[in-house]
Amino acid sequence: MINLDIREDAYLSKLNHSAAHVMAQAISRLYPNAKFWVGPVIREGFYYDVDLGDISLKEEDLVKIEKEMKKISKDGKKIIREEISKKDALEAFKNDHYKLELIENLNDGEITIYRQGDWFDLCRGPHVETCKEVKHFKLLKVSGAYWKNDAKNKMLQRIYGVCFESEEALNNHLFLLEEAKKRDHKKIGKEMGLFMVSEYSPGNPFFLPKGMILRNILENYWYSEHEKENYLFIKTPIMLNQQLWEISGHWNNYRENMYVSEVDDKLFAIKPMNCPGCILVYKNGLHSYKDLPIRMGELGLVHRHEASGALNGLFRVRSFTQDDAHIFMCEDQIESEVLSLMHFIERTYKVFGLDYDIELSTRPLEKYIGDIETWNKSEEALANACKKFGKPYKINPGDGAFYGPKLDFKIRDSLGRVWQCGTIQLDMNLPERFDMNYIDSDGNKKRPIMLHRVVYGSMERFIGVLIEHFAGNFPLWFAPEQIRVLPVHHEYHGEYARQLNEQFKQLGFRSTVDDRNEKLGYRLREAQMNKVPLQVVIGDGEIEKGEVNLRKYGHKDSENMTLEQFIEYVKNKIASKELND
Repeated sequence: MINLDIREDAYLSKLNHSAAHVMAQAISRLYPNAKFWVGPVIREGFYYDVDLGDISLKEEDLVKIEKEMKKISKDGKKIIREEISKKDALEAFKNDHYKLELIENLNDGEITIYRQGDWFDLCRGPHVETCKEVKHFKLLKVSGAYWKNDAKNKMLQRIYGVCFESEEALNNHLFLLEEAKKRDHKKIGKEMGLFMVSEYSPGNPFFLPKGMILRNILENYWYSEHEKENYLFIKTPIMLNQQLWEISGHWNNYRENMYVSEVDDKLFAIKPMNCPGCILVYKNGLHSYKDLPIRMGELGLVHRHEASGALNGLFRVRSFTQDDAHIFMCEDQIESEVLSLMHFIERTYKVFGLDYDIELSTRPLEKYIGDIETWNKSEEALANACKKFGKPYKINPGDGAFYGPKLDFKIRDSLGRVWQCGTIQLDMNLPERFDMNYIDSDGNKKRPIMLHRVVYGSMERFIGVLIEHFAGNFPLWFAPEQIRVLPVHHEYHGEYARQLNEQFKQLGFRSTVDDRNEKLGYRLREAQMNKVPLQVVIGDGEIEKGEVNLRKYGHKDSENMTLEQFIEYVKNKIASKELND
């Protein structure tokens, strides 16, 4: 339910639109001087932007608004659509300058209001038939929002809510929202010591020692899997001359998101993307059709300017590492390369227990480079690859990159939430702009076809997704701390526990020992709070028998096994990359 896009369900969309009106009516009753901007349906439900003057709503005020909404719902007035003239509309909303702003841009015949009893609002609709249908709702939060999303304008209060057809559906949704709060990667990241953010560098996360373990595991896995697919690895500069970005098209199409600096009286840009640098590597040598496809991978650090209000932990940052790769190939290799990539991406996501959907994004209506014929050809090639892959895909019109169409891989986590991570972008335009060539079988120069692709999307974002997907309870192979050895008594059993810990570390296990002079129960609870997958308790019996007492995260029961059995158990779990129960 948490992954449901309210806008894609016709009835739910109408229901939430009507709930926004019921909320606005309730606010009007409680705060007679309230003025309203817009109240649209959004993916997660609805919101309304409200000007309450000097009154600042708190979370407890939402309960008061909900009570008034329930009265309106119980009263059950019909929701009636009316067409009015511009003159009448201006008169009806003469005391609300926000509505007057909307009306001024409309013509006669375009203006409709929706009325429920003596309350009405300017709206295109549609709505449900009566307020009685709006009864299973919840107001979720209140936040600030600039009028017209312009920081120069007044700050309004945006109240969010959601409405469902049944109490069961609403309760299920609210349960998942609470579960999502518990899994907040910022909260878990702080508790587990994975990463931090600082006001000295907004949007640029700091990875802490345990977070670096996660990052290094992901990078090592990335390199090993790409070696199997015959990728070559490169590293390109972080700062490149303006002229290069003009050739690539970024300077004209992406300049507002780039960080620029002047060096030796020339403009340079910190790269927002890795592709132009990779193209220079390709152009560094001569290539034959026999060399293709050439697959170049780069874990490239990029910088993009994001509004400060949009920054969010590891999900929305200003600097991040893309697990980038560019493939240069002949035209007749497109389908096989895209198919191969799709299998590669599916294999990677399966390791983390992530399902996914595919979207084919086509040519933008504006700000694109190249001719339409080339775009059509590119889109057809991607569609054919999807059909051969055998997994259903959705068309996303107009959402392609400015240089070519793309396949987006929308992964679904353990709560069913959707995250944009992997992408395959087909590019027949940049090879032309950069005058890229290879020698064909007939001895003539020919343009290569170029694929841009990522699997994780970015290291930062993917780590954030995995933190929330696993709620910090990572599979053994991926956990920053795999084993914690706990002597029952720090003095009597501590030396053996430390020896055992060293043995585990020599075997390559990420192991620590907690031999503090604290009660065992306290140390076990702390290990559980730290989400350590395996906790090994050592007492008199374990030392005498050469055993370990194993307690797994999330399990109440413990089990005894020989040291040899435990080591073999850990090795097998790591080697198989087995997911948790």
